[in-house]
Amino acid sequence: MSTPYHTKAILAAAITTISLGSVSSQADDNVNIKLAYAQNSQPVKDALARFGELVEEKSDGSITVTYFPDSQLGGESELVEMLQTGAIDMTKVSGGLMGSFSPVYEVFSMPYLFDDQDHFYRVMDSDAIMDDVYQSTQDQGFVGIGWYDSGQRNFYTAETPINEVSDLAGKKIRVMQSQTAVDTMKLLGASPVVMSQEEVYTALQQGILDGAENNEFALTTARHGEVVSHYSLDGHTRIPDIILFNNNTLSRLSDAQRSAVMESIEASTEFEIERWSEAVDTARDRIRNEFGVEINDVDIAPFQEAVQPMYDRLQDEPEKYALYQQIKELSNK
Repeated sequence: MSTPYHTKAILAAAITTISLGSVSSQADDNVNIKLAYAQNSQPVKDALARFGELVEEKSDGSITVTYFPDSQLGGESELVEMLQTGAIDMTKVSGGLMGSFSPVYEVFSMPYLFDDQDHFYRVMDSDAIMDDVYQSTQDQGFVGIGWYDSGQRNFYTAETPINEVSDLAGKKIRVMQSQTAVDTMKLLGASPVVMSQEEVYTALQQGILDGAENNEFALTTARHGEVVSHYSLDGHTRIPDIILFNNNTLSRLSDAQRSAVMESIEASTEFEIERWSEAVDTARDRIRNEFGVEINDVDIAPFQEAVQPMYDRLQDEPEKYALYQQIKELSNK
């Protein structure tokens, strides 16, 4: 895996864009960062905790972090709104949600955007690609300063595996409430069923659904592995988590404090990626051995071809299409 993107360049761009003037002369000696996040996987929680430990250490105690975890202050949408007003200083949300605040983020929800995990990491590590994305919310009072891995969404089915596009024909597949997800299923020949996550287990058990799509933890933590027999690794979406920071809080940091934040974010990303990979390996082992679900690899090239009309339509949105082209330039092909 490549080294995570250079946080220094991202934060430097943020400071420049905010037009702070003499930032260091206005900096506070001590800063307490209010960091709130919604319900998250353990690797993400551990990485955010690691960030707090590191930033206090690297800033010689001048930066401390106060946590508001597990949706104490609301869901992800509410947390971004609080970030805008300065009620909190930092949060971590899904890149899927970010499309509501900056349309360019919607590209990351497109199907089969990445060839594989290595392609995903190359894109997320690229300052040339990500700096503009992170800065796209600057006029809303916050910017992106980093990312975490949130895995890939794959198909899981009750009766037959998904190896080819034709295997999805007519199958009733649960999707989250997302027009992109609905359009993807239709182009693949499936019948999308928008349904809350809480209803999926019973719907699979009763045959109302033929399958669903999610990461490995839906089969283990939510125990959907009890009611399906196949997990097909097509990786139709790899949507990153995005770490966000309030503009005014950035303006209060001295040069040394910003360096501490930069280094700590980068280290926490490395930490999270490692923990996420370990958690996925453990989950896949449980899927096979505890739940008895077969896991199969998938050649995604025909699937990418099937959803190409979505990318053709993207040409009508120049900013999004330019980002897509940058992403494809780092493709394996």
